[in-house]
Amino acid sequence: MTLIHPDGQVFRFDAGALCLELLLTGGPGPVAARFEVLDSAEGLRDWVRRCRLGPDLDVTVTARELARVREVRDALWGLAHARTNGHACAPEGLALVNEAAARPPLVPRMTAAGAHAWAPGATATALLSMVARDAVDLFTGPHADRIRECGADDCALLFVDTSRPGRRRWCAMERCGNRHKVRAHRARAHGEGEAALP
Repeated sequence: MTLIHPDGQVFRFDAGALCLELLLTGGPGPVAARFEVLDSAEGLRDWVRRCRLGPDLDVTVTARELARVREVRDALWGLAHARTNGHACAPEGLALVNEAAARPPLVPRMTAAGAHAWAPGATATALLSMVARDAVDLFTGPHADRIRECGADDCALLFVDTSRPGRRRWCAMERCGNRHKVRAHRARAHGEGEAALP
């Protein structure tokens, strides 16, 4: 997904999983709350157009469904943080995700041209089922131990490290990775300058 940080920088971010992409819509706590977009149905629809499900998915959203999406998203934040820090998952969060996953998901179909499409009548409840099922697959699958938080002190983005060596540290190299390199270079240059003083 293409993200625009409040400082204006535009960068590409691959969360590696649909459920972690939902975390880009905001969340609990002051940091994530700054990015809240699920305060309206249109905010959820905008996220749907940009997420990995594709821009052609048209979803109806009720106020009750929108509130449920926020609840499950916030539970996913908690589950992901617990996983990255080696803590037990909160039973309430697990219950919310499992309940959402038990609902009928979006229905895929194939067009006459052989393209992927979504069946009409998609609801936010079916969308949330897809997200929750993706979370179940991620948290119980082979990449469960590859859920990472960006290594930058001022970035809370979560992603699945699918790199072969499993050493991805940054949400995006062009953002947090480059900022880290610049700071490290300045620190080395400053240290070398001090060493050169008599």
